[in-house]
This record gives sequence, C-alpha cells and structure tokens, in this order.
Amino acid sequence: MERLGEVVRTAQGLAIVRCGDERHPDVGTEAVDEQLTAVGRVVDVFGPVSRPYVAVSPDDGVALPTLLGEKLYAR
Repeated sequence: MERLGEVVRTAQGLAIVRCGDERHPDVGTEAVDEQLTAVGRVVDVFGPVSRPYVAVSPDDGVALPTLLGEKLYAR
C-alpha cells in the first residue's frame, strides 16, 4: 500500500488529493482511508509534476465532506 496524499478540497463530485511528492498512482487505482475502507477510485492526475493532484471519484455511500483533511492510500 502506498500513501496517496491528503484530501484538500472537493470539486464537481470528486475528492481532490494533493500528493506528497512526484509519485502518484495510475488512473483506476483504488483509494482507501486509514482504516483500509475503500472510498473510491483515481480518475485523473493533474498539476505540477513535482507534486501532482489526484482526483478520486467516491464510491456509492461515501459522503465527500467527510473526506476533507483525510489521508488516503492507494491499494
């Protein structure tokens, strides 16, 4: 499992995660929270190469506002 980053905002029904460094997961990678509960899948990678952003589409039943400030991981 690899750290994805922290959810910094929500936009257009997506959780926007700021990666800690240049490493990022591939599109389609499952995102989980600290309790290893699946929260969604990576749908886009954008921004600066040195520290990109990742857009995560939440799974059904996941409330986006509850993800703000959470650390997510790639499984």
